[in-house]
Amino acid sequence: MFIVNGQMPFYLRSLLLRLFCYLLCAAAVSTAAADRSLLLAVTTSTENSGLLGYLLPDFKKQCDCEVRVLAVGSGKALVLGKNGDVDLLLTHAPDDEERFIAEGFGVDRRAVMYNDFVIVGPPHDPADIGGLNIADALFRLSKKQESSFISRGDESGTHKKERTLWENLAIFPAGDWYVSAGTGMGQVLLIANELRAYTLSDRGTYLAFRDKIDLRIVVENFPLLRNPYSVMRVNPQRHPHTQVELASHFADWLVAPATQQRIGKYRYHGEQLFVPSVNN
Repeated sequence: MFIVNGQMPFYLRSLLLRLFCYLLCAAAVSTAAADRSLLLAVTTSTENSGLLGYLLPDFKKQCDCEVRVLAVGSGKALVLGKNGDVDLLLTHAPDDEERFIAEGFGVDRRAVMYNDFVIVGPPHDPADIGGLNIADALFRLSKKQESSFISRGDESGTHKKERTLWENLAIFPAGDWYVSAGTGMGQVLLIANELRAYTLSDRGTYLAFRDKIDLRIVVENFPLLRNPYSVMRVNPQRHPHTQVELASHFADWLVAPATQQRIGKYRYHGEQLFVPSVNN
């Protein structure tokens, strides 16, 4: 019906040409936007704490770009990096990060900040571990087995830290009292609250969830519980498609004095969540 005497009418040819030009322009804009989009894998703690929501608008404004955040455990973040599914990572699993770099999957690892881990549990502290050092607290939990302990069980940085703490005591927890949740920190806190159980949490996520749960810190402030975060770029020699320039700029920005100062000033309900690593 659109063909007359073997030819397409002029108005229809004109319309199709305009549509073709529009699609080309849209594709060009889409490509340009993709070129200014950074894929960042981070731990759930930096997302749950609100820190990224506080910091990222400044970077987006400076770079006129988008930052797409994938909040997962450190173990999953490192897998994303190995597969080239992201441009850079912000994680808190030092041993795995060093291995990631040594095996050639990442480059330019830099310390960004730190907070610490705490043991939280019911306010009445049924296991009576409040005030004990971390080793004695875990030993008592494993010995009595009367109170449940919720493990993240997800190969995250927090889960790996917890396993290291048990292994240092030559304890391999198992049984009904030890629950492997296989989920993120926020959800684990909610589960521990529901079951009136104990768990290991980074301080930042606990503070962010404190108003939603009835758990309190029972063990804290031990050197073994320090929790450092590092930024790394995915190795562009393995994955040339990554946003090398934008990722480098982000890493530089994250450790720059102005951003480090903002990290140190970030508060949640008046409490500092992270300590900047540069010059500390």
